[in-house]
Amino acid sequence: MGVGKSTVGRLLAERLGTGFRDTDEDIVAVEGRAIADIFVDEGEPAFRAIEKRAVRTALAEHEGVLALGGGAILDADTRALLAGHPVVYLSMDVEEAVRRTGLNVARPLLAVNPRKQWRELMEARRHLYEEVASAVVPTDGRTPEEVTRAALDALELKEA
Repeated sequence: MGVGKSTVGRLLAERLGTGFRDTDEDIVAVEGRAIADIFVDEGEPAFRAIEKRAVRTALAEHEGVLALGGGAILDADTRALLAGHPVVYLSMDVEEAVRRTGLNVARPLLAVNPRKQWRELMEARRHLYEEVASAVVPTDGRTPEEVTRAALDALELKEA
């Protein structure tokens, strides 16, 4: 959350001369409501099912850069679908997350004690991010342009 997936994804797509797609934006467009509202109205399991369908559809339809929501990798089927694709895990520590987001924005999974919940989420997810990642790119203290350059280098991709 707040790591820069969409920002860096757009920059990567621009530098590679390809399209960009964000599954969170797809979900909002299809559902006609904010992700936080889906969490509140239907709960996390319902959201995760919607997210799983959105990722599957995006991977089938889109050949450019794809940004996934931070919890998409929780699903084993989604992780399997990502196998064979170049995947960049943008990492950051909690202090950077606080600096970037203040951990006070509408994040349904961080509603109570955001720092503690962020740490717990990362402890539960980090190994899954690393499992699917072709490259891990730290974002702490870096500009989006620096992160983009590091991602290109890590994946050994050339700009268009």
